Amino acid sequence: MTLPLADLLTILPELLIVGAACLLLVLDPVMPPAKKSLLAWMSLGTLVLCFFISASSMNDRVFAFSDLVVVDPYASFWKLLLYLVSALTILLSMTYLKEERIDLAEYYGFILLSLVGMMVMVSAADLLTIYLGIELMSISLYIMVGFKRFEGKSIEASAKYFILGAFSSGILLYGISLLYGIGGSTRLSEISAVVTSRGGDDPLVLIALMLVIVGFGFKVAAVPFHMWTPDVYHGAPTSVTAFMAVASKAASFGALLRVLLEGFGGVKPNWNGIIFAMCLVTLGFGNLVAIVQTNIKRMLAYSSIAHAGYALIGLVVAGQAGAESAVASQGVSSIMLYLAIYSFMTVGAFAIVAIVRRSGVEGEELEDFTGLAKRHKGAAFLMMVFMVSLAGIPPTAGFIGKFYLFMAAVNAGLTWLAVIGLIFAAVSAFYYLRVVMVMYMREPSASQESETRLALTPATAIVLACAIAGVVFLGLYPAPLVSVTQSAVLPF
Repeated sequence: MTLPLADLLTILPELLIVGAACLLLVLDPVMPPAKKSLLAWMSLGTLVLCFFISASSMNDRVFAFSDLVVVDPYASFWKLLLYLVSALTILLSMTYLKEERIDLAEYYGFILLSLVGMMVMVSAADLLTIYLGIELMSISLYIMVGFKRFEGKSIEASAKYFILGAFSSGILLYGISLLYGIGGSTRLSEISAVVTSRGGDDPLVLIALMLVIVGFGFKVAAVPFHMWTPDVYHGAPTSVTAFMAVASKAASFGALLRVLLEGFGGVKPNWNGIIFAMCLVTLGFGNLVAIVQTNIKRMLAYSSIAHAGYALIGLVVAGQAGAESAVASQGVSSIMLYLAIYSFMTVGAFAIVAIVRRSGVEGEELEDFTGLAKRHKGAAFLMMVFMVSLAGIPPTAGFIGKFYLFMAAVNAGLTWLAVIGLIFAAVSAFYYLRVVMVMYMREPSASQESETRLALTPATAIVLACAIAGVVFLGLYPAPLVSVTQSAVLPF
């Protein structure tokens, strides 16, 4: 059987990235060690090429492979964001891997393979296609989490992530199998017709819906499916943690929105209550537990859980029964805007964690940042901006992200939900600004004062420049990104 050329052209970015990943794995054993950095630059070149290909088709809506895949403005938006995050991760890793003595080109191959899985997730119009994308993303991440094979915590994190990830994938697949039994198809359009005709009171529809939400709840790190997040984020290499916290969360939300709104749009009242409950407990748990963390990576892990709760506010808005299409679209666009802004803040914060090192020890404890403003003024200032933005304090981009989410809730008649989100945003300021206090208001120890070196290279400087530019520019002038997200929402 030959595949139509039009279908292959539709997934040209995925094919290019898969080809680059395979080429990396082939060239890695034969490339001289001194020239292996060229493989990282080859990965970046592939991402730049794919970025322009996806940007050129931003306004298209094309189905391929018998409607299993769709390339529309919504999918293109997520792909462009994923390219950017992957490129920043590769740049950050070029320095970090050498510092950690794990400078293997296969690492970049796994980033690209994981990226392909994410791209398949956001472009899929079929549940099994989404599942295949999830598995390609997850298996690559399992390997990357355990990349520091000489450290017990990295191996432990990889094992925990693998076991819990396999369990959640099984739950999701069981939900997909029930939907196939109900409607005889796994395409979202056909599932939507069957689910709407049977109604939300059908027991099989409800069970399948809950199983699908549980499976995706694990991927977005929403409570009570968050249990893997702190240990995995802590044990994984810092560059991998940054990639997981941003890219996998964005891809998972992208797929979840399409599944619920296109596949289960006819039974919104049945899943909106579940999402609402997840939103509240995720906001509360993530913010409150982050307060007691003394490890920066674990604090950012619980912060990531809390930010999933903020993003769920937009999904609650989009899932309001009887909501006007404009209000529902605002809920979706606010999630897209929020996660794009969250990407800059989080990658920047983890980049600072990666470069603040003392005698080869990762600077991930809160005490490692003591007096950082007196030792490295630039790093302290950048970390302060990222923390302030994560807390949602103006005039940073973090404030803009929360503002649009809360405004979407207010416009949907959920003012009280916006107030709850605002309260927890105030709570989060405590643990974010505590980092700033430690950097600026405490004296460094004698051993810390003697450490003047930062693991900073031109590649890492580019990452920090892009992150701070995104945080500052989008905080002062968010109109371009707002316009893009509003034009790229799912059709209602």
